[in-house]
Amino acid sequence: MGLFDKLIVDMDKALRVMSGVAAASRANPAGPVPDGVLSETEKRHSAGLMRINHVGEVCAQALYDAQGRFSHNPALRAQFAHASVEEEDHLAWTAQRLRELGSRISLLNPIWYAGSYLLGYAAAKAGDARNLGFVVETERQVAAHLDSHLQALPEADVRSRAIVEQMRLDEIEHGAAAQALGAAPVPALVRNVMQGMSKVMTTLAYRL
Repeated sequence: MGLFDKLIVDMDKALRVMSGVAAASRANPAGPVPDGVLSETEKRHSAGLMRINHVGEVCAQALYDAQGRFSHNPALRAQFAHASVEEEDHLAWTAQRLRELGSRISLLNPIWYAGSYLLGYAAAKAGDARNLGFVVETERQVAAHLDSHLQALPEADVRSRAIVEQMRLDEIEHGAAAQALGAAPVPALVRNVMQGMSKVMTTLAYRL
């Protein structure tokens, strides 16, 4: 595939991701789970949390696409491609749940995607070990963030909870796979910057 063709493919995927169009390769874990009875306040809160999770998956698509695209290591490219497919499942599941809750995806998705793509490019250019280390730290923070959502979701929102629980398992697996491929520890300064950026994103995405 030529450079121009790759650019077209990348742009098409980016537009689909930012607009919330995604196809899951696995069944939605909330599929067989009956919906609980939620008040309007609980629905809004669940929607805010699931919108944050959807934004996280928009970011994951951009990160993994860039990290794989600019890596020269076939094993890394294969791992990023595999993880990206599972992250697209998460993207589809969270978008579906937002529709069920009568809500919408983030209005700032283009910003989240562009910023994450640049981060993925920088991680790839830092070398294989740092690239993988960025994955490990990202997935560690995401898993902790999903743990907090399992505590924060309304008790009756069992469908959202089923989705978040499967997402958490997948994120832990992605981090472990990156670690096994030879990830290097991320410097403390980078970890702190990542946490700060995550806090900004979650605060804005909850409402926007």
